[in-house]
Amino acid sequence: MTEWLDIVDETDTVIGRAPRDHVHREGHLHRSAHIALFNSKGQIFVQLRSRFKDMAAGLWDTSAAGHVDSGESYEACAVRELQEELGVRVDAESLQSVGQLRPHERNGFEFTEVYVAFSDQVLVLQEEEVEDGRWVSLQELDLWMQQRPEDFTQVFRVICPMIRHLDGSG
Repeated sequence: MTEWLDIVDETDTVIGRAPRDHVHREGHLHRSAHIALFNSKGQIFVQLRSRFKDMAAGLWDTSAAGHVDSGESYEACAVRELQEELGVRVDAESLQSVGQLRPHERNGFEFTEVYVAFSDQVLVLQEEEVEDGRWVSLQELDLWMQQRPEDFTQVFRVICPMIRHLDGSG
């Protein structure tokens, strides 16, 4: 099944659409959503990307993330990715937007909308996408990232400061 993405300009306005592999090969600007999922203990779920992924394989990343499909909103993408990758059902109104990253090499030349969601639902990891995962406190995550930054995707290292305020210490 071909994944179609919107191609956008520097202002995040749709100017076309193309298959995902073409968008990446040609370096077109496009869209993604990243979601940081927290539980009621204040822990964040981090996922280990499958070693079979074409980008950032085998690295730790946000709870869920993905490309915004052609014609899809950022919010709808976030809801879909949480369901697909983690089996977590949320509605768009429960998502908290914490900001957007501009296109850059570190995030695959994507406009990246970053969301936070809260849930204690049992996770069901999509094995094609997620190799492993764990719940960690933000303090544990900070220490891990300081000691082993190479374990994490570049984009996740940029996203982490955006979610610091959630435990009251940022």
